[in-house]
Amino acid sequence: MKSIKFLMGCLCGVIWLLGMTFPALAMDSEGCLSCHQYPGLVRLDEKHVLKVVHIDEARYLASPHGKLTCRQCHTAINQVPHTGVSQVNCNTQCHTNEKDKAKIKNFPLAGFHQKEQSAITSLTDDSSCRVCHVLYPHYENHMVRALLNMHNGFMHCTVCHLKKENHADYRYLWNGAESAQFSGEPFGTFYNPNLKKAQKSKDFISRITVFTTIDGQSRALMNSSDVAEAKAFLEKEKNLKADERKQRLAYFHRDINRKEISVACDECHSTHSILDFAQLGFDEKAHHNLISINLKGLVTHYKTFYFPQMFEK
Repeated sequence: MKSIKFLMGCLCGVIWLLGMTFPALAMDSEGCLSCHQYPGLVRLDEKHVLKVVHIDEARYLASPHGKLTCRQCHTAINQVPHTGVSQVNCNTQCHTNEKDKAKIKNFPLAGFHQKEQSAITSLTDDSSCRVCHVLYPHYENHMVRALLNMHNGFMHCTVCHLKKENHADYRYLWNGAESAQFSGEPFGTFYNPNLKKAQKSKDFISRITVFTTIDGQSRALMNSSDVAEAKAFLEKEKNLKADERKQRLAYFHRDINRKEISVACDECHSTHSILDFAQLGFDEKAHHNLISINLKGLVTHYKTFYFPQMFEK
């Protein structure tokens, strides 16, 4: 019986390891970088303060703590999703002598990973969506809010939220240049060769959006005509009656759908993707990674996923 349990434990471990992103296996035996490797992985806390949770593997490995695995410090993390702040006590296992304790007593842990993280801090967007919605609007769904927010640096809201039945034809193309400011290394899509890069603190990026044909011309389905109305609504929203507020919100969201996470993931990250990655300029390797990304299964099939414990000391 003990042999069977051991073999089953090994099998579970192998399955977990196979599901990881392989470049991360060197230092990431727990699979944390399966999610945290992506630039733009951010969440908003209860006070809508931006919390970046991206970790650049190469920069972390080059840091003084690069030989430590994530959970040697983040000891309370044992499942996905893990929301809230993971408390770290440097004196528990590592800095245990009095000299070390005194040295790190006032060390600001809040910015510990700052050199290893990248996020967009501002982005020009002429759509009426941004009048009310912040740059990173996904904060209600705690399980995948950071993963959803990551997409904002690569595509417009309408890619996921468009009511397709309202339009006869639609296609997914790169939009024009948008000015962005970054915390950490710039990232995103610099597909358009005419876009200027790295002008001091600013970069110009392109994002995928939905286009349709109107009067014989290709136009982006990104509502910019309601910007003035949306601003006026925002100014007097608190004074509106419930029914009037509901009516106005219905007007602004007339072309918008809210989707289940599983539906939204599968629309793009699958062999029947709505996005033609080859036409959009992605090479064969990137195309394969985007349609077969292993995070989709974790997000769509599990509400809670527990980390394997058998290899831990």
